[in-house]
Amino acid sequence: MRRSNTPYPVKRLYKIINNWYVKRFIAPQFDSLGSIPEIAHPRSLVIFGRNIHLGKYAQIICASDNCVRFTSWPSKQADAEIVIGDYCLISPGVRISSAKSIRIGDNCMFAANVIISDSDWHGIYNRIRPFRCTKPVVIENNVWLGERVIITKGVTIGENSVIGAGSVVTKSIPPNSVAAGNPARIIKNINPNRRMLKRELLFSDPEHYFDNQNQLDKFMLGNNGWINWLRSLISPNQKD
Repeated sequence: MRRSNTPYPVKRLYKIINNWYVKRFIAPQFDSLGSIPEIAHPRSLVIFGRNIHLGKYAQIICASDNCVRFTSWPSKQADAEIVIGDYCLISPGVRISSAKSIRIGDNCMFAANVIISDSDWHGIYNRIRPFRCTKPVVIENNVWLGERVIITKGVTIGENSVIGAGSVVTKSIPPNSVAAGNPARIIKNINPNRRMLKRELLFSDPEHYFDNQNQLDKFMLGNNGWINWLRSLISPNQKD
């Protein structure tokens, strides 16, 4: 479809059902949850394991053909953990897999198909025992990971840093850096004294933010008719 023909009341009903599904089936899978997250296509969010924590006002964008996965694997030593801070944005295809510890700060943004793993999962010479090569991963506050970035074990990404699309990060990146490449290298520095608008600003007045989202839906979909919507479902044309 080139545009949405969905009538505004249908969109509102979808959101109500979606929020109910998240509260009923998704929220109980987290060990702690700051607030009920906004999740697009929540049935495409796959959560496995214990010690998975999510902060407040998270936005998770799943897609039916590109799941988001949070996985913490148990071991003889202790269950792994995944801790995600407040105001984070997680896009389709993000995979976070922990054998020990992955900690993500506030205001972080992960573009599509980011992969974060704290383990090699198997050794070079001993390939039958998993979890032998594991080191914690730390993503500090306000980090932006571009599309298809890979973060490997033992890496710390410093506050405010940006990792360019397609990069493979095998060594820690200091705060206020822009890094890119395979392996990722620093290509630019960020001025820490310049004012930076962070995602938390969107939710400084949550009621105002969510009302704006609702008003935007009403503006975009308010003129969509029921008959034209049903027709587009059965017999779409080029105008759709």
